[in-house]
Amino acid sequence: MNETVQKAVDLIREKTTITPKVAVTLGSGLGGLADNIDADAVISYEDIPGFPASTVPGHDGKFVIGHLGDVPVIAMKGRFHYYEGYPMWKVVLPTRVISALGVETFVVSNAAGGVNTSFSPGDLMVIADHINQMGDHPLIGPNNDEIGPRFPDMSSAYDEALIDIAEQEAKAMELSLQRGVYAATTGPTYETPAEVRMFRTLGADAVGMSTVPEVIAARHAGSRVLGISCISNAAAGILDQPLSHEEVIETTEKVTANFMELVTRIITRVGKGEQQL
Repeated sequence: MNETVQKAVDLIREKTTITPKVAVTLGSGLGGLADNIDADAVISYEDIPGFPASTVPGHDGKFVIGHLGDVPVIAMKGRFHYYEGYPMWKVVLPTRVISALGVETFVVSNAAGGVNTSFSPGDLMVIADHINQMGDHPLIGPNNDEIGPRFPDMSSAYDEALIDIAEQEAKAMELSLQRGVYAATTGPTYETPAEVRMFRTLGADAVGMSTVPEVIAARHAGSRVLGISCISNAAAGILDQPLSHEEVIETTEKVTANFMELVTRIITRVGKGEQQL
């Protein structure tokens, strides 16, 4: 464990005696789930040694540690993005810290543009796979064999058993849950219509500016990952209208109740040990 990760872990353990079992990363406009956690500790990123600041609206920049139902959790209320100017190792620093705390199940969420023309703003999509188009990778550089292998297998980046649980719980809620491939770009510009057509040709169903680095880091450490995208808008060129971050936040806030119930149901089942096929 490097010194930066160790200092962050030490500080968190000073603030709480809870050992989280599940981590939740809350994307743009989806931070409301953290308010449902019976919090034992709320730690601002700026108070953690070595952590950068979260600069994006809709990302509060806090760890919330406590219980969601009976399950001990740690929630990232906001994340760091490559387009904010941080190197990849800093983008995945919270993931490294959470893994070092012993968490082995990650639920990552994001707001994404719908590439699949059958998707509508407000849909939730469980991520079945991803395409990394960020032009960088969080594992470039010397490998720490204590964390994971030099060449991690990504053939099952998103855990099929967790996807099954998500789909079962969505069905129980009578909630339509899409399933698709998430493409990650650097941002901060939204994609051009030509780029969206390219992603559709490549097999992507949604596109965004996050998530993939964190998933890679979590899988490198041997953790299970479930990814959920909120389709916040139709990607460029599908509708004859400009894109804006305000639209993203507005759409995610409208579906936050369904998102929170779905994730709470999933975490409750994971907490019971229901992550094996």
